[in-house]
Amino acid sequence: MLVLTRKVHQSIVIGDDIEVVVLEVRGEQVRLGINAPKTVAVHRKEIFEQIQHENVAASESRPEDVPG
Repeated sequence: MLVLTRKVHQSIVIGDDIEVVVLEVRGEQVRLGINAPKTVAVHRKEIFEQIQHENVAASESRPEDVPG
């Protein structure tokens, strides 16, 4: 894992078109601003993992499991 140190209002750039800006640091929380193309999905990790879990569950369902 790459570890970087940034101050408020400083940013990092990922690839050619994704920028992550440190907006605020308050206690143990950091507010981030993310500038990315609309084609790039951006999620909190816990939401991303939930989406992945639901996608796997949906791919394993059988047609007779779907109410209709």
